[in-house]
Amino acid sequence: MRSQAKLYALLSIMFLLCASQACAQGPAPETAPPLFPGGALISYNSILTTRGLMPEQSEAVPATARPTFSHEGDVNFTWGFYRNFDLTILVPIVTNHFGDTGEPTVGGTGLGDALVLVKYRFYRRDSQRGTTQASVTFGPKVPTGRTNLSDANGSVLPASLQPGSGSTDFFLAANWTYTGLFNLRRLVADEDFHSLLRTRGTQATRLGSAFESRFWLSYRPYEAKDATREWFIGPALTWQHSQNDQIAGLTQHGSGGDVLLAGVTTYAGVRPGMHLWLGMDWDVAHSNGATFVPIRRHVSFGITQQFRFHLLGK
Repeated sequence: MRSQAKLYALLSIMFLLCASQACAQGPAPETAPPLFPGGALISYNSILTTRGLMPEQSEAVPATARPTFSHEGDVNFTWGFYRNFDLTILVPIVTNHFGDTGEPTVGGTGLGDALVLVKYRFYRRDSQRGTTQASVTFGPKVPTGRTNLSDANGSVLPASLQPGSGSTDFFLAANWTYTGLFNLRRLVADEDFHSLLRTRGTQATRLGSAFESRFWLSYRPYEAKDATREWFIGPALTWQHSQNDQIAGLTQHGSGGDVLLAGVTTYAGVRPGMHLWLGMDWDVAHSNGATFVPIRRHVSFGITQQFRFHLLGK
């Protein structure tokens, strides 16, 4: 009990110190488990991302520019259509803004590229300590997004500032969840590694493929006896790698790079089937490419509602 109390105090202090900048969270606190067969959820995730200015710039809007500020609102529908399998459809609405010193802000809002994903849990082991689970997720990102945002002069903005990419890409993820870390039933280690493998899209541009690893160590200081309400909190560490962009077959050297983000995430079940989350993280280290602009701050908050869902006629 003393060790759990000390751990709870440590995580609470970290959350209070980092409350202005904690890490992103998805519809569920654990990423490896699928929904139960016949279960479903719908969630909304609001993601705010801030970047700095480009280190080198010779024109108003560079061809590899990234938004200095963006907001993405993700509508997520997930259905447990079979034991150990999930189907997810995610549709984003994206707002991008790009501005630099002495230059007017350009950008706009539009539908982003949708994801259609299948999760398969291939491993589960229960013990007195807790449960270990592992899964893979895969599927296409389809070019449903807007690609015609323009500036005040009517010039189309670069592909990297558009809500959509115009390309059909492939998403692949591996997830692992380990409950009962250090024999503490309420301590959970969760790892999410995913990649987005890109193809050529709008304006003959192939945006750099992206890779991300996120490790979240969460503690559950509160859980109702009937499990209808619960609270998770803990630190997260994220590594992101993006490859260089290609425009008309030419590699834009220095446009890709690495960034290390650190933060805190909190997740709460407030009533049966309804969950809220808040997370923020910030840049603690990054590479220095000629035109690479790492994320400076990332904020995510959302709501999830679970329910039963069956095919018509079943």
